[in-house]
Amino acid sequence: MTAPKLELIGLRKEYDDGAVVAVDGIDLQIAPGETVALLGPSGCGKSTTLNMVVGLEDPSGGDIRIDGSSVVGVPPGKRNVGLVFQDYAVFTHMSVGRNLSFGLEVAGLGRAEITQRVGEVAELLGLGDMLREKAATLGGSQLQRVAIGRTLVTRPALLLLDEPLSNLEAEARLAMRRELRRLQSETGLTIVYVTHDQTEAISLANRIAVMSNGRIRQFDATQTVYDDPAHVFVAGFIGSPAMNLVKGDLKSDPAGPVFVRDGLQVGLQHRFVDRMPPHPTRVVLGFRPDAVRLSDKAGTGLPGRVTLVAPRGPEAVVSLDVHGIEITAIVPAIGRPDDGAEVAVEIPPEACVLFSTETGRNLSTGEPLGAAA
Repeated sequence: MTAPKLELIGLRKEYDDGAVVAVDGIDLQIAPGETVALLGPSGCGKSTTLNMVVGLEDPSGGDIRIDGSSVVGVPPGKRNVGLVFQDYAVFTHMSVGRNLSFGLEVAGLGRAEITQRVGEVAELLGLGDMLREKAATLGGSQLQRVAIGRTLVTRPALLLLDEPLSNLEAEARLAMRRELRRLQSETGLTIVYVTHDQTEAISLANRIAVMSNGRIRQFDATQTVYDDPAHVFVAGFIGSPAMNLVKGDLKSDPAGPVFVRDGLQVGLQHRFVDRMPPHPTRVVLGFRPDAVRLSDKAGTGLPGRVTLVAPRGPEAVVSLDVHGIEITAIVPAIGRPDDGAEVAVEIPPEACVLFSTETGRNLSTGEPLGAAA
């Protein structure tokens, strides 16, 4: 097995003598050449984690290893880690070429080596024709390429990107996503990408670490995070719209386990039957909006009423009232129901996930189904 390029072991960061815990003992292994996104809302600890990796913050506990060696206590400039911020950090009074060469000049590299490295990076990033231009004349996506280039010329072991596209317009963001994917595939760099934007994380990363309250709730392949969220927070954070989450009771039935909440009942067939306790169990039922099926045929599902239809191109997001519970569905735009329409709602058992009301963890993985209701 290949040794991790970056390994975090029980990493922790506290402030105010432990009164505030920003990062709560996280573990993470990132393989060489992998692109990993740290994804979560503001204040979840993702940027603090990145700052500890680069050396701008000292951890309160745990270890940070790059290529197998601990870098805790090593100054930022000695870690061979490149960091690109969202605000570009480009010298606008300098030319593009000087921006790229400046760090190498400070490091004392020879002119021939500097020229070679700048030329390689400029070609890689499509900046070859701009080397004599002043950075002040460039647009946002060009400035971000210069910022990334300033880091790449140092040949870092790791490239860390902290919300690098958040200041760009939509079209420029799409272009830079393509650039970053191409950059990774051509260089084989190991990239850690911090963002609150799930679209960016899903489009760029091989794996995603979803964070909340200083903890990693799930670290998995992007599709797995979407299809099989390990924690109720992940289920509610990933997806647009997010997974439907309904709290209720899991009960035994001759046909198999059934989820019940007021008049809403969802049969789960024989899933979980081997682990069913003898009493009803309080759980959270989750199912993706794109798994919900709607029909105008009475008697084929749960009775529901359309409360809102929000078209978005080839599909529509439909809000439903099912026995007083709000459910969201995604349906094709053609043939979508109208506001106020009465429909039959089907929730396929195979699309359902159960979460613990106590721990928030996914109960579909084999652990006990929890306490009595």
